[in-house]
Amino acid sequence: MSKVEAAAYPAASLEYRAWLAHERRSRLTVRGAQLALLLLFLVLWEILPRAQIVNPLFTSYPSALWPTFLSLLKSTPQMAGILWHTWSTVLATAIGFSAAMVLGTAIAAALWWWPDLYRVLDPYLVVANAMPKTAFVPIFYIWLGATLSIYGMSLAISLFVTVLMIYNGFQGTDPNKIKLAQTFGASKAQILAKVVLPGSVPTLIATLKVNVGLSLVGVVVGEFQSANLGLGYLIQYGSQIFQLNIVMTAITILALVSSAMYLAISRLEAAVMRRR
Repeated sequence: MSKVEAAAYPAASLEYRAWLAHERRSRLTVRGAQLALLLLFLVLWEILPRAQIVNPLFTSYPSALWPTFLSLLKSTPQMAGILWHTWSTVLATAIGFSAAMVLGTAIAAALWWWPDLYRVLDPYLVVANAMPKTAFVPIFYIWLGATLSIYGMSLAISLFVTVLMIYNGFQGTDPNKIKLAQTFGASKAQILAKVVLPGSVPTLIATLKVNVGLSLVGVVVGEFQSANLGLGYLIQYGSQIFQLNIVMTAITILALVSSAMYLAISRLEAAVMRRR
């Protein structure tokens, strides 16, 4: 190693340590700002109703959420405990989310396999994705019944966006890689399995993130209409009897559930990208 190279390595090391320190400070600043915004929101939420600036009947208080949660833990003959409501919503979301991903990926693969099929179905997929799915809640209730209509809503609200996102990811695969695979004699099925699907992993992860929220929305909307169990039902019940403590507690749990699902997918994304 020359003297010039030897002198360059310590300088590079110092610059790298400085960059790491800057990145660490940047992450801490972002986390601090996020925490500050949350605390500001909670403080305003607590103070404004107590000062009668906003009507507490319509907003409740953050300090009332924990006692309400503790009171809702107990099951009664008339109503299940809040943990059962939470489990019902999470289970329905997971089923609808998984079904949308599996079915959406299969449909997107079929559209990629047969381009003419995509040209035929493209306007219908766009219209179906743009339609407000909440309009179908009564129809699903009539067609599928009280329980299955919730899964139907979860699937309907996330399926079409899944198909469109994954298909666009398939279409964005590097054409040179496809031509290279064809040059080596790969079949269309091999190209799909070995080139298109692996190349679309970032799109699949992005679709997972979108579907978590959409599936949860579909489940809650379905529970508004027909369920006697679930956080959506609890929100509907609390609003009907003007118990905003119940409503806000259920909404807070929904936010925590949604955040936990999103974080799980983010961890999955980080693990997959490291392997790639």
